[in-house]
Amino acid sequence: MAAEPNQSMSNRFSAPVAAALGLGVALLLAGCVYTQTPPPSAVVYKPPAYSYLTPLRLNVATIEIEDSWAPGPDDVGYLSPLRPLDALRRMAQDRLIAAGNSGRAVYRIEDAAIRRVGGNLDGHMAVQLDVYTSEGTRSGYAEARVARNTTAPDALQQTSYTLARQMMNDMNVEFEYQVRHSLRDWLLLPSPPGSAIPAPVQQRPLPPPGT
Repeated sequence: MAAEPNQSMSNRFSAPVAAALGLGVALLLAGCVYTQTPPPSAVVYKPPAYSYLTPLRLNVATIEIEDSWAPGPDDVGYLSPLRPLDALRRMAQDRLIAAGNSGRAVYRIEDAAIRRVGGNLDGHMAVQLDVYTSEGTRSGYAEARVARNTTAPDALQQTSYTLARQMMNDMNVEFEYQVRHSLRDWLLLPSPPGSAIPAPVQQRPLPPPGT
């Protein structure tokens, strides 16, 4: 008979305790919701693309890309979200088309540097396009070079990316001008709509010097 008052006492205190616990959990969750700082949105660095431009159709059967250039000890191009070497390779893949039946062209990346000199960033790019007959004789070439520099603040990643984009804008214009000027006899007119897809550019990385 004495157990009934104890059970009544337990039931009388269980509801307030449960309510208090529920309120505490709700406040804790609310605190997590309202005090948590959302992570900052990631910056998206888009690489340049050139496939929307009129391609440079060469009267050769194949086009090769040689990227034997190696960075020096003061080069910081690897810190850029847009590596100059990759951008120069992409330009060749997008813009050059092998549209002939014989001969070959070789696109060489000779410089793709972003160097830190004191408080500045110095950027240099150089490429050369050589064309060869089916017998292997070099028949002509076009060379394009660009350079830019800027101050190097603490935001090195953003600054090097901007510098690389600016140099690629310059290089795209300069490269097309030099090809049209120096290799005009090797250029073909744009393909008419519905024509066959030309052969893609082939990539052939060179081994390190001395190997």
